[in-house]
Amino acid sequence: MSGPVRIERTGDVVVWTIDNPEQRNPISDEATVDALEQAVREANGDHTLRVAILTGAGSAFSAGGNVKHMREKAGMFGGSPAELRQGYRHGIQRIPRALYHCEIPTIAAVNGPAVGAGCDLALMCDMRIASTRATFAESFVRLGLVPGDGGAWFLPRAIGMARANRMAFTGAAIDAATALEWGMVNEVVEPDRLLDAAHELAVEIAANPPHALRMTKRLLREGQHQSLESLLELSAAMQALTHYTADHDEAVAAVLERRAPRFTGD
Repeated sequence: MSGPVRIERTGDVVVWTIDNPEQRNPISDEATVDALEQAVREANGDHTLRVAILTGAGSAFSAGGNVKHMREKAGMFGGSPAELRQGYRHGIQRIPRALYHCEIPTIAAVNGPAVGAGCDLALMCDMRIASTRATFAESFVRLGLVPGDGGAWFLPRAIGMARANRMAFTGAAIDAATALEWGMVNEVVEPDRLLDAAHELAVEIAANPPHALRMTKRLLREGQHQSLESLLELSAAMQALTHYTADHDEAVAAVLERRAPRFTGD
């Protein structure tokens, strides 16, 4: 599929590639926002999909906002303060909302620099695998800006408040090794291994029953803000549903028969 986001599917895993390498894959234009939002919408509605991988074409993961458009006061960066606010709310902020509510697990395969909103885009995914060429910069302050796309929410949850403060207050980049040490990424691999490593993790995840997988992700999301009591109630309700799936019966049978399970999504 052509467009600002290239979509390629292999079995039950889909790869979303931001495909504007000449401009280092910015995500602030309306077409890219629309494409990412649509990709998530399609994944949520397709119960044969189990995992999504998000990456960037070329040498960069994503440069975040288009700096040339900032200079020209174009697109979402144009208009009065009131119009700019609406431009963010109804523009780039649709991406964190979409990815947060994506029902299937998401893996960011960070192939190169992830800058500003590009850094936050990686953090919007559930897991991250980084190339040794990847760098991460919460660099808004160096442009006289604040994290306008939710970075102030995502970054501290990924690496803790003190390290998030350091990244946001200095705007300085960290390399892949530091990102691994800080817990920002799950794994660092050589560039030619990046997509293979992402697919290997995706396949390991996708081997599990899809309904249970989606509900597990929802419980982890809800656990970030619900009380223990309310999460226990939701867990009990979801568990009752899983007990009535054919995949649960198959999983139990496979354990007792000491064989590999065959899950169908039923």
